[in-house]
Amino acid sequence: MSDSIAAFGVYLARDRRRSPHTVRAYVATAERLVEHLGGAQRPDLNDLRGYLAERREAGLGNASAARELSAIRAFIGFVGGEDAMPRMRGPKVARGVPRPVSPAEAVALAEDVADQGCQPWVSARDWAVLMLLYGAGLRIGEALSLTGAVLPLGPVLSVTGKRDKTRMVPLLPQVRDAIDAYVTACPWGVERAAPLFRGLRGAPLNPAVVRRSVRVSRGRLGLPVRTTPHALRHSFATHLLARGADLRALQELLGHASLTSTQIYTAVDAAHLLDVYRNAHPRA
Repeated sequence: MSDSIAAFGVYLARDRRRSPHTVRAYVATAERLVEHLGGAQRPDLNDLRGYLAERREAGLGNASAARELSAIRAFIGFVGGEDAMPRMRGPKVARGVPRPVSPAEAVALAEDVADQGCQPWVSARDWAVLMLLYGAGLRIGEALSLTGAVLPLGPVLSVTGKRDKTRMVPLLPQVRDAIDAYVTACPWGVERAAPLFRGLRGAPLNPAVVRRSVRVSRGRLGLPVRTTPHALRHSFATHLLARGADLRALQELLGHASLTSTQIYTAVDAAHLLDVYRNAHPRA
């Protein structure tokens, strides 16, 4: 079965274009499942229930159990075909609503992070990265995977997202200016095939560096814990929707495979309106 697990990992990465994180998680689930089964080639419903019960005892919550079951379905389907997986209902998972920050908070956060840069070019870099997250709705991984090939910048940016899907994202003049200022100041130069954003010693910028800077700045500004780099992407989506953006267009901008993923922002906007009502209406 070890060969099957290795082949499963290759299949997920090459054929299904899953992210490295998803591949690691699914392969780890497959390894645990095979160990639990102790050599059984075709698990039945009781086998799988026993495995999930064991994982629950280890502290797995509903969301994690649902992901675990998804990995099991993928692995058993890969090894034995579509009919090999017993019919099994997963746990109900409450879909969380993204928590955006206000436009003023987003800009204040980016300014504070930039102000803390140890060198002028680092400040320009951090400002440009956070402007891509808030001003263009990029995921942090998408922003940091950009290379010098995107230069010179035009009115739109080609972004490669999850599962290697490419989308075109409009660039506001302020975002283009931020990137151009960083490129001008960066001491490492910008080669076409090299990462656009660099760390202090010239290596590709690590997303942990960005997350740490945001964490420090939000504490200094008194912003809530939910203020993360990814929250800037949520804010991009929510603020566009509040200004009347079409849901399908927003789906394209965000790179969502399913409209269901985008529709969650309608709940965010409704929640915002309800907050305004409760705070302002005399009979709320």
